[in-house]
Amino acid sequence: MLGIFLGLAVLMALAYLGWSIIWIAPIAAGVVAVTGGLDLLDAYKDTYMGGFVSFAKDWFPVFMLGAVFGKLMEDTGMARSVAVAFTKVIGTKRAILGVLVSAAVLTYGGVSLFVVVFAVYPLALSLFREANISRKLIPATVALGSFTFTMTALPGTPQIQNLIPMEYFKTTPTAAPIMGIAAAIIMAVGGYLYLVWQEKKLTAKGDVYTEPKDKKVMNEDEHVPHFILSILPLLTVLLTLNLLKWDVVTALISGIVLIMLLNVTKFKKFVPSINSGASGSVIAIINTSAAVGFGTVVRAAPGFERLTELLMGVKGNPLISEAVAVNVLAGATGSASGGMGIALEALGSKYYEIAMNTGISPEAFHRVASISSGGLDALPHNGAVLTLLAITGLTHRDSYKDIFVVAVLIPVVSVIVAIILASIGLI
Repeated sequence: MLGIFLGLAVLMALAYLGWSIIWIAPIAAGVVAVTGGLDLLDAYKDTYMGGFVSFAKDWFPVFMLGAVFGKLMEDTGMARSVAVAFTKVIGTKRAILGVLVSAAVLTYGGVSLFVVVFAVYPLALSLFREANISRKLIPATVALGSFTFTMTALPGTPQIQNLIPMEYFKTTPTAAPIMGIAAAIIMAVGGYLYLVWQEKKLTAKGDVYTEPKDKKVMNEDEHVPHFILSILPLLTVLLTLNLLKWDVVTALISGIVLIMLLNVTKFKKFVPSINSGASGSVIAIINTSAAVGFGTVVRAAPGFERLTELLMGVKGNPLISEAVAVNVLAGATGSASGGMGIALEALGSKYYEIAMNTGISPEAFHRVASISSGGLDALPHNGAVLTLLAITGLTHRDSYKDIFVVAVLIPVVSVIVAIILASIGLI
């Protein structure tokens, strides 16, 4: 079992240093294999690659179509149109709320987190400039809207973190609505109140808006489609997935087709956008598959049985051990989907068996796994966090403390509340 922890430590340390999980996951898996007495070559070629390929086979269509959908929303101007419209309603005086809601609507509509960052950042600059709020709060505001409650907690969200548990617990995207909504409220309201408090503190110290060195990302005069047309693809994905109960692949295809029909005059952008989205999805699926492959080797190691006993032996509600397992592995890999993939690949069948034997709803296990994946995943080495800071031109020193509060600390609190609700039968 020590070898498993050593492998996790290697994975976490190298990921924190910025090394790609595509090749550090096999290294960490090799550490687990050697210390566990497994044949190194077999562990890589059969066990590791078996888990890798299995996950890619199951989830590549969703990753690819989701990325294409998001890229088309971005390149046609629809994503920006939705963000601008919501901001106009909320007003520039509540700049933080405007950026938060814009990011949340796009994420809940199925746009990938990375695309949301690109779409919302120019808008955030405009609002924060007019409200004279420090740019240091932009990363945390965008993170709150896209990396937290809309990604993991709100029932029906088409983000991958809400879809992966379905396979293991035989559930739907709307699983455990009461738990999900309660957790979402805690994350959204708690995070917003914290950011407003921070805004007042920074303003009182004279830390207000300053222009970024590179303004090239701003293109405020660009013509965008009408809001009503722009929000239709988002609603289409949500409604076909949750009300009509279409498969997520079909739901995403319907959204993609509608985007192209509504923007037929921009047909020259379609091929480059689809190519770009499809190419980007390859890296995303390989990153997550690499993490899952590592988890497959962990599961094959002799020490895993003992680790399973420890996790399953956590006193009290078994949802607690699931939350701990998913959080720790998401933190180790710096990936919500990767960490959850490892945990559920290794323990999902056991938790489902517990659900069947104890009467705890599989929906509760689904929602706890999903919410937990969005806790420790946002540690400093998380890819989305690094991308967010790079796009905004800020550093960990400038903004990570606030990201930690809204994207790590408060989501961890929310999963505790969700477990409490499940324990009293409010699913």
